[in-house]
Amino acid sequence: MSYTPEVVAELEILRLFNLDNSLEGLKVHHDAGDTAIAAAQRLHSKGLTTLPDGGYLTSLGRDAAEHAQVLLTILSETVPA
Repeated sequence: MSYTPEVVAELEILRLFNLDNSLEGLKVHHDAGDTAIAAAQRLHSKGLTTLPDGGYLTSLGRDAAEHAQVLLTILSETVPA
C-alpha cells in the first residue's frame, strides 16, 4: 500500500481529533470540501469513527489517530546535522 491522496486525506482527518479529550468529537461540515467529506465517510466505513461526517473515534480509530499523530510529529521534527 502506498500513500495515495485518499490515504493522506484520511490521515489529515485523523490528525484533527483531540486525543486529550475522548468526549470531543469532530464534525466535517457539508461545505468542507469533497476530499474531506469523502475521507470522513471512508473512515466511518472502515470502523474508525462513529458517524459518516466524523463523530467520535472508535477504539480502532483512536489507535489509528494516535499512530497518525505520532508519525506526523516524528516526521516534523528537525533532524540534527
